[in-house]
Formats: sequence, C-alpha cells, structure tokens
Amino acid sequence: MDLGLFLLRSTVGLVLAAHGVQKLFGWFGGPGLDAVGQGFAALGFHPGKRHALIAGLVEVGGGLLLTLGLLTPIAAAIVLSVMLVAAVSVHVKQGFFITTGGFEYNLVLGVAGLVLAFTGPGALSLDALFGLTVTGAFWGAVAAVVGLTGAVVQLAQRRSAPALQPAHAE
Repeated sequence: MDLGLFLLRSTVGLVLAAHGVQKLFGWFGGPGLDAVGQGFAALGFHPGKRHALIAGLVEVGGGLLLTLGLLTPIAAAIVLSVMLVAAVSVHVKQGFFITTGGFEYNLVLGVAGLVLAFTGPGALSLDALFGLTVTGAFWGAVAAVVGLTGAVVQLAQRRSAPALQPAHAE
C-alpha cells in the first residue's frame, strides 16, 4: 500500500508542479507568465499576471508538498482548490471530456489529491519520517473544506474586463 500511495502522490504532485512551471517559466512547452497572465485577465482575473503568478506558485508548491508527502492535508487542499478554479473558470463550459477541453483531467487530479488527505501519504513520506499523523476522515474533511473555500475565494475575485474608455478628440 505504501508504494501505491507513493506512486499516486508522485504522479499527481509532479504533474501539478510541471504545470506550474509551464506557467511561471515557460518550461516543457508552456506559455510563460506573460502569456498566462493575459489568459487569466481574459478569464476575468485582474490583474492577470498577478493571478497567473499565484496560480503557478500554488501549483508548484502544492505539487511538491504532495510529491514529498509533507503536510499532506495542506497539499491536498491546495490541489483540490487549484483544480476546482481551473475546472470552473475554463473547462466546465466545454463539457466533461478532455478531448473537447472539458474538466475530467481537473476532476481526476483534484480528487486524487484529496484522497491522500483521507488515506494519508503512506510510510514513504516526509510526514511519516517526521511523525506527522494528520490523516483520516477528519483531516480529509478539513482538506475538502479548505480546498473548496480557497476555490470559492479565488473564483469570487473574477470580474469582467474593464470597458475601454473612448478616446476624446480635442
């Protein structure tokens, strides 16, 4: 079981961290911070570059915490939150399947991350090494509530792009 949890944590965590460095640095064929910032602004997150920076840092940080099995309920809440924001702001309107740009990918990563708050990261983790035993139904529920709250707070910041003021001829 510990090896399975390690594989799950590593896969979800490293995928999320890689997605974050695509945003931040343009690595792995990613667009980089300026382009992602423009995309965030188009989605209603203003200023776009600041939101893109935060999203990238959250993805990298949450992904690395999950990979290491460190502070697992916090990592799970981060993964759930960022995947919910992505699903709601970009993918839900495209339907379920990823082939049409839908939210299935976000759902799988978010739920997989959350599952680890309920099960714990396993013996092959920094939580186990440091004697942190914050797992089970209570900590899974806390991670779910924190993740949902974080997503709602982020989504509540969305607004329409400011209307351009017409130029006045003098």
